[in-house]
Formats: sequence, structure tokens, C-alpha cells
Amino acid sequence: MTPQDTLGETAVVATGFAKCGKPERYIQQVVSHWGHKMATSYTDGLGTFPFSEIEHATMQAMPGGIAITLVTGDGERNLHMRGVIERHIDRFASREAPLTYEWKDQ
Repeated sequence: MTPQDTLGETAVVATGFAKCGKPERYIQQVVSHWGHKMATSYTDGLGTFPFSEIEHATMQAMPGGIAITLVTGDGERNLHMRGVIERHIDRFASREAPLTYEWKDQ
């Protein structure tokens, strides 16, 4: 099942990659930070972030950085949430920040 199947035709999916040296550490810190506001989880390098019933993101630690998948209800919101995600990762990656982010619409 794809995110579009779950959300209908209006779902906007983007994938991104943040180049960094400590991806697992930064994902864990974002999971902990956002865990006060939502039911985040972290297992084996994978962080999940359920922003709402229709919006969510995952961050996967990869060699050389963080692979990000973001699902939102529309394109404007997707662009906004990319910025939110970038700012939060950069906050915890302060010694490396600002990180380089590459995003692709799916």
C-alpha cells in the first residue's frame, strides 16, 4: 500500500537526504524532542513521526546521512514541513549545520 492509497489522490510524498556524519544520533535527538508532542518511535536507525492522521515522516540512518520520507496532504504543506524537518535536524547537528538537503517529489 502506498501513501497515496492511504491518503487519497491529494497526498504529496517527498523523499530527501541530509548529508551528515552522525545520522543515528541526530534522528534519536529529533525523536526525543518531538516525542513530547506526538507518538514518535525509534528502532534500529529508523525514526517515525506521526504529525497527524494524514501527515507523517520517517528518517532512516544511512551511510553518510539521513534518508527522509515525508507525506502531507498538499504541496504547500509539504514544502513547509520540509523546512520544519531541516531546522530541527540542523539544531541537533549544530557542529555540522547547516546540513545539505536534497529533496525529490515522488
